[in-house]
Amino acid sequence: MISETKIAIPIMQKTKEDIISTAEDYIKKGANLLELRIDGITEVNPKIIREIIDDIAFPIIATNRSITEGGNFLGNEKERINILKSCCDIEYVKYMDIELQTDPCLRNYILSKCKDANVKTIISFHDFEKTPPIDKLLEIVKEEKSLGDIAKIAVMPKNLEDTISVLAIMSRCVDTIAISMGELGSYTRVIASKFNAPITFATGGDVTAPGQIDIETMRLMLNMDLLDHDDLLEDI
Repeated sequence: MISETKIAIPIMQKTKEDIISTAEDYIKKGANLLELRIDGITEVNPKIIREIIDDIAFPIIATNRSITEGGNFLGNEKERINILKSCCDIEYVKYMDIELQTDPCLRNYILSKCKDANVKTIISFHDFEKTPPIDKLLEIVKEEKSLGDIAKIAVMPKNLEDTISVLAIMSRCVDTIAISMGELGSYTRVIASKFNAPITFATGGDVTAPGQIDIETMRLMLNMDLLDHDDLLEDI
């Protein structure tokens, strides 16, 4: 059975030329979506972003990650959100990643702009130090889904049990991207398709998050006849 989970590959290049060249390579390798990491672009402005996305002409997740969430954007929060807003009316922007912990006023502002432009929203939460308890993760996902179209959590495991917690979230929550980071949790990116996750993330070369799997391996493994999620979680 062919997986319906879309494979997104982040692009973290600095210049227009490098971004477009990298995008062409990732598209050839089989990406379904490209995540444009706006926070990686030097001398970023709305004009250059539009030129890049129009030249790529492929479905995009627009992400402008703050430093507190593992990104590189050096401006203030208002500047960061205004840059994201400029992406709303670009044809190829299909999703926009908005951090849950964004200031509520700015978050609501960009959410309304996305809704007006019919751009789907991914509300994301990252914890690079630990995996919160399942009850806390469920609360986070519930809040994310009350705000946007897709919930996303990416957390760091300290042991195998932490990765099982992430599987439990995928099992219980629809329209949810749940990732256990690092080498220990890398398998959750592949198993995501068995839980009908809308999107999983791979790498085409440059790793932008711990535990990412290359696109070729991801494509192969997503379509393997693995165990159903009910079998995987029968003992949870």
